[in-house]
Amino acid sequence: MIHLRIRIFPFLALALAAGYFALSLAAGPSQARSRIKDITDFEGVRANLLIGYGLVVGLNRTGDSLSNSAFTQQSLVSMLERLGVNTRGSTLVTQNVAAVMVTSTMPAFARHGTRLDVSVSALGDATNLLGGTLLVTPLLGADGEVYAMAQGQLAVSGYTATGASGSTITKGVPTSGRISSGAIIEREIEFSLANMTNINIALRNPDFTTAKRIATSINVRLNSNFAALIDPGTVALRVPNAFQGRVAELLTIIEQLMVEPDMPARVVIDETTGVIVMGEHVRISTVAIAHGNLTIQISETPQVSQPGAFSPVGAQTTTVQRSEFNVTDDSDRHLTMVPNGISLQDLVGGLNSLGVGPRDMMSILQAIKAAGALQAEIQVL
Repeated sequence: MIHLRIRIFPFLALALAAGYFALSLAAGPSQARSRIKDITDFEGVRANLLIGYGLVVGLNRTGDSLSNSAFTQQSLVSMLERLGVNTRGSTLVTQNVAAVMVTSTMPAFARHGTRLDVSVSALGDATNLLGGTLLVTPLLGADGEVYAMAQGQLAVSGYTATGASGSTITKGVPTSGRISSGAIIEREIEFSLANMTNINIALRNPDFTTAKRIATSINVRLNSNFAALIDPGTVALRVPNAFQGRVAELLTIIEQLMVEPDMPARVVIDETTGVIVMGEHVRISTVAIAHGNLTIQISETPQVSQPGAFSPVGAQTTTVQRSEFNVTDDSDRHLTMVPNGISLQDLVGGLNSLGVGPRDMMSILQAIKAAGALQAEIQVL
């Protein structure tokens, strides 16, 4: 028996009425307070990205093919010449070398001799970096200067296995690895924090209300108007005379202050995974939601048709299809009135009790927004 199921997507019926209700995760007032250090960055206190080009040796015939990777061959020849080996003009055949890009992050105020972790990624057609050793590689900053030198044994988490029939299995990414404490800082980035008289505090999520609360919290702590709101993403701080030359001590006091960040009314929908996130400030009008499913099931049953006793010569046995239709309509059983004053948990629970899954809930929220009843921004990822 062959079954063919056709499903018509749910429909929505919305009835708008007066009044609004608040969606909240808790019955009491919000207590989501955060430290200033967790929601802001201080001007000048930042990390710097480093990058370099190097060679990995010691691979078990899983490196670059020199015939296909000209840059690997040129780098190998140049390295051997610096070591006193002249191979220019010779034909090199090896699969134990791979050209790689080396990246790292230099934290703020990192000093000379500090070690950094580095990531190594294959640049050519190498298939596996397992067992490789990175040769001395200079790491450059955005200004083209060398700030660190990297070298060491790679730690590769991925692997590839090949069977005799040619079938392969791969876990992770064997063409990238990591060297713990594999780089040493050779040059410091000059930045005098102690001599600063003004500091800008940058919000990671710009917001007027949050920035104002940060400025107010700082002024209350310092008993004067040293902080001022500049824009939604910046709070300007004037260093008090008592902390001149001791800016680091001032920042340790400020970053521990507690502030309640504000956030816009927003509904975030990830259509790929079906995740829906709604903020506590979302407001919608009182609505009636009708959600129904119409399912049509078609069953095809093959039947054999035999020729009759007096059938013409040449008549053959054939197979014919017998179709059966079954229609299920439960649209009249899913009608819910969303009253005024319920919580976000009640709203989601009510929709789930109707059999509304994440996919259907996306359609419901978007339909409410289109009707003008959802007073929030919908962001689809």
